[in-house]
Amino acid sequence: MASTAKFWREQESRYNLQGTHCTSCDKFFYPPRSVCPHCRRKGAFEPYKFKGTGEIVTYTTVYQAPKNHNRRSPYTLAIIKLDEGARLLSEVICEPESISTGMRVRSVFRKL
Repeated sequence: MASTAKFWREQESRYNLQGTHCTSCDKFFYPPRSVCPHCRRKGAFEPYKFKGTGEIVTYTTVYQAPKNHNRRSPYTLAIIKLDEGARLLSEVICEPESISTGMRVRSVFRKL
């Protein structure tokens, strides 16, 4: 019998930024899509593994975590524009005082 935990650990997208690339208009998307919002093509996608580097577009620091959440405070959430052009929301794991727009960042995966 296969282990469910092992199955999820071995997923290729588990510790990578897996998205899609529209072969029609050359745009990149994260999370993956099946219809391109730019050229409206359906099915013109190929899987794409992002490099995991980009820059902070905007950010906010949360000083009081929601109740019943086991997380440290403060923590910073940022919209990051990946080098390929896709944008994503992510936590930034450095001191809030050292974060600025335009700051270069790279992806780091950790257990929550």
